[in-house]
This record gives sequence, structure tokens and C-alpha cells, in this order.
Amino acid sequence: MSTLGELRALRRRGARSTKRDNKAAFWFLLPWFAGLLFITLGPIAASFGLGFTKYNLIQPPRFIGLGNFARILTDERLHNALGVTFTYVLVSVPLQLACALGVAMLLDRGMRGLAFYRSAFYLPSLLGTSVAIAVLWRQIFGTEGLVNQLLGLVGITGQGWISDPSSALSTLIVLNVWTFGAPMVIFLAGLRQIPTVYYEAAAIDGAGRWTRFRRITLPLLSPIIFFNLVLQVIHAFQSFTQAFVVSGGTGGPADSTMVYTLYLYQQGFGRFDMGYASALAWFLLLIIAGITGINFWAAKHWVFYDD
Repeated sequence: MSTLGELRALRRRGARSTKRDNKAAFWFLLPWFAGLLFITLGPIAASFGLGFTKYNLIQPPRFIGLGNFARILTDERLHNALGVTFTYVLVSVPLQLACALGVAMLLDRGMRGLAFYRSAFYLPSLLGTSVAIAVLWRQIFGTEGLVNQLLGLVGITGQGWISDPSSALSTLIVLNVWTFGAPMVIFLAGLRQIPTVYYEAAAIDGAGRWTRFRRITLPLLSPIIFFNLVLQVIHAFQSFTQAFVVSGGTGGPADSTMVYTLYLYQQGFGRFDMGYASALAWFLLLIIAGITGINFWAAKHWVFYDD
């Protein structure tokens, strides 16, 4: 009986201790829940409601139904921004993934100083979306910038890469491709998971490097490629800082760098048309969700899972 009583006492003390731990965890998590409610979910719900109103921050919101969404269909400047954004995504994301995979394969050869090179290539991913790098990029591709100075050394007359509508978007694409470090690290981890016995068997059968890359590396790495593709497409659609800084917030020249998020910003904080800006934000969400859904649907035709 004495032993049974001691066990019951231990259980009661354990239950009280668990209750205290749960209460402490709740209080520690309370700031996070408050932030989720008032900083994330609250603004999301508010923007959805404002999407059906005309609101200029001064006068109370006025309900206009689907007026803002109907305006999306006839807004020619928005259609231009959509074209610029899709061009930016379709060109920069494949180039970025190709660079990331190429560098990852070079680093996977077991060279000395791997940690240094991995950090060096990853660093642009941390800095690429910063205002400082965007300002630096503007100077590099300016009329008197580093690019034109290098071209001058070989007798080529440069141009105003940022001030020319035909090349302004290309500078943003190059900047996005330059930040290939994050997908490169993921590719490198994926390459390390491919058993070397596959390559050894293929080499014995006489397969060359290209055949081994096409028949072994790409199929076994396809889940990682798909993962990086989805992430980078979403990230590219949300690109804002580079276009804002390089164009001085105008999307110029001639709207050649007017990406979707910059146009949304101009409507919300330039023209104080918060209702239309909210509708644009939800329309962008639908675009990203649709393209992500297409990517998942297409994945079953080219992504290989080695069970």
C-alpha cells in the first residue's frame, strides 16, 4: 500500500509539473499568436474586404462590389506589368536554376575549401534582395558604370543599360540569376544523396559524362529541381526591391521594369487607391496559386521518386 501511495503521489506531482510547463509554454507562445492574429491574419482579412471597396485612406471605404476586379480586366498598364513580370519569371528562373545546378555539380567534386566556396556563392542570396545591392547594381549598369568601363577596355562602346527600355529588364534578370546561392545549396545536398554506385555501374557500361548526367543525375535529382522550381517561381513573382530601386520607383524607362508588385505599390501608396491595390494583391495570389498548381500537375510527368 505504501508503494502504491508513493506512485500516486509521483503521478500527481508529474501532472502538476506538466500543467505548469504547459502554462509556461502558452505564455511564451502568446506573443507569437498575437503577432499571427494582428500582423498576419488581420491584414489579410482586411485586404480581402478592402478589395471590394473604394478607399483612399482619408474617406471611409465605400463598397463597390466587384468593381476593382472588373477594372483589372481593362487596365492596360497592369497588362503591361503582367507581361514584364511573366518575362522576368520565365527567363530568370530557368537561368538561375541552371547556374545553381552547374555550380553545385562543380562543388560536389570534393574540392578543397568547399565550405568557403559554398558560403561565397550563397552570400548573394542573402544580399541580393537588399536595397544596398540594388543601388550597387544601378551604379554597375549605369552609363559610367563598371560594365561599360570593362567593355571600353576591349573597344566596345557601352550604353545606358538601365536607361534603355530594351535592356533595363535584362539587368533585373541578371541580378536575380546572380542570387542562385540558395537553390545551389539545396542542389548540393541532393547531389550528395545520389549513390555513387550508379555512376560506377554506368561508367563500366561505357556511359559518358553527358549520358550519366541525363540518365542518372537529372532523374534522381528531379524532386529537388521541382522543389527549387516552385520556390523560385513564387519568389520571382514577388520581386519588388530590385525593380523599385533600379527604376527609382517609376518602373521605367517606358514601364520596361514595371513588375506586378511595383505596380501594386504605386496604386496603393502612390495613388492611395487601397481598394484596387488590395484587389491586385489577391489577383496576384490567384496567379501564383494557379501556376503552382500547374507545376504540381506537370510534376507527375517528369519528377521521379526513387522509392
